[in-house]
Amino acid sequence: MPYLFTSESVSEGHPDKVADQISDAILDAMLSQDPDSRVACETLVTTGLVVLAGEITTNAYIDVQDIARKTIDEIGYTRDEYQFSSKSCAVISSLHSQSPDIAQGVDEDNSKEQGAGDQGMMFGYATSETDNFMPLTLEIAHLLVHELAAIRKAGKVMTYLRPDSKSQVTIEYDDNHLPVRIDAIVVSTQHDDFVKPADDSVKAKKEAEAKMQAKIQEDILHYLIPAVKAKLPSRLHLLFNEAIKYFINPTGVFIIGGPHGDSGLTGRKIIVDTFGGRGAHGGGAFSGKDPSKVDRSAAYAARHLAKNLVAAGISNQALVQVSYAIGVAEPVSINVNTYGTAKINLTDGEISELISTHFKNDFKPKAIIDRFQLKNPIYSVTAAYGHMGRACTEKEVNVSYVSIREENGVKEEVRTNQTKKVTFFGWEKLDYVDKLRSVFNI
Repeated sequence: MPYLFTSESVSEGHPDKVADQISDAILDAMLSQDPDSRVACETLVTTGLVVLAGEITTNAYIDVQDIARKTIDEIGYTRDEYQFSSKSCAVISSLHSQSPDIAQGVDEDNSKEQGAGDQGMMFGYATSETDNFMPLTLEIAHLLVHELAAIRKAGKVMTYLRPDSKSQVTIEYDDNHLPVRIDAIVVSTQHDDFVKPADDSVKAKKEAEAKMQAKIQEDILHYLIPAVKAKLPSRLHLLFNEAIKYFINPTGVFIIGGPHGDSGLTGRKIIVDTFGGRGAHGGGAFSGKDPSKVDRSAAYAARHLAKNLVAAGISNQALVQVSYAIGVAEPVSINVNTYGTAKINLTDGEISELISTHFKNDFKPKAIIDRFQLKNPIYSVTAAYGHMGRACTEKEVNVSYVSIREENGVKEEVRTNQTKKVTFFGWEKLDYVDKLRSVFNI
């Protein structure tokens, strides 16, 4: 029987995403000076205030206030009327050093491998329904808020847009789990108070609100939806139909938003960050954490394996679970669930056993870090519009590595400035397809 499935996304101006982006900007700044930095940076944003807290061990010296303000400015909170702006907000830092009890289990030395930064389970998911092996509901939801932000920043149309927005997409699937049509699209976008009421009466205010809502709906259908369709393969254009139910700013007005409308915290959008409700999630957030934290790095590795399993033709869907004990390098378990879509004559248990036999070492923390070059400043771009399903690219970044030289009992800081080419979203590579086909004899 056909069924409906829904995913949501939020823009870079959503308060939780503002917090994520500040946390990852601080992480990147530290990694650009000290690639061995240990960072767990949590951010709280609210009306006129940014609070930073967490554990840091690093040789880097950064201005966290400046980084927070630059991040907020780039997002678009630049006007005092937002009640949260890059120039006027207060920034309070309570960052302190990492617990030595954790460090002794995670640090690598000559006697042992680097252990996992925490216990827990991480998941990676992939599906063949899109070209990037992501759930289609989430792919469209991300595109809606991403393109809305692009329109806002271009400043040519919809000039009333403010940074905060959310989207939600519901798709009907058939019995074979194939998308049939888009059933509903929800878009809520913050906006200026661009229609003033004729007087102070309730009726006049309601009329002004109705005019704003009608204009926003008209513009979203005229500008945003075509922009989203243009980003999708032509075969998916048929999913857009005249029967789609649109809910655009369903509360009427959305003038008060961002951190003034709702406080934001790092790590509160973990489903948006991953697979939109498909598959599973272990519960650990990503942003603000260096790659020794397997909450982040192992989730990337699990996504990489799941994507390559589907791309290799082993199944149409794959959910990879990996688990760890704190301070232990080798994963406790690896499990693969194909949801009954396996194309080979093996059970999920047999698939899991082969994966564990051939790829367990690839899931050790150091192996993951090395494989995806995770000690580089690559994380700020992951903090909005999803950590998974993005294009793997190589870019040059500027780093200023800091080392401490001691001579005659005097310590001196030495900086090495360089430009290096690094890989972004390396976990999206399809570089294990041939290995997997060899393992499974296909």
